[in-house]
Amino acid sequence: MVAKGLALDTNIAIDILNGKGEIANLCFKYYPIYLPIIVCGELLFGAINSGRSEINLSKYKDFIDDNQVLNTTSIVSIEYANIRKFLKDLGSPIPENDIWIAAICISYDITLITRDKHFRNIRNLDLILIE
Repeated sequence: MVAKGLALDTNIAIDILNGKGEIANLCFKYYPIYLPIIVCGELLFGAINSGRSEINLSKYKDFIDDNQVLNTTSIVSIEYANIRKFLKDLGSPIPENDIWIAAICISYDITLITRDKHFRNIRNLDLILIE
């Protein structure tokens, strides 16, 4: 049985791109695989900033094309603002890009898989945390 779709955080996408089979096997039990647009940007920056930019850029673009991209919307921006305010009041800020990733996942009702523990502070985020 295939579970509902799964959104990849950048660290998980990189694990898959680097051939970590156990992560890929876990993720591919879900369908479809989603990439928040912020993750796409982080992946592409990493590719062009690497020592093997041509090879990595081609590989990363193919990976992005093989999955479904989740874009921002006005609903996502409202969710972003709510998350950011909640984290500020909690005294637990996290990286801006991660707030956007969480807002996208919450708005689209998609589970996020990540290695970043700080996502646990975000209410209403369906999360799979790989430790």
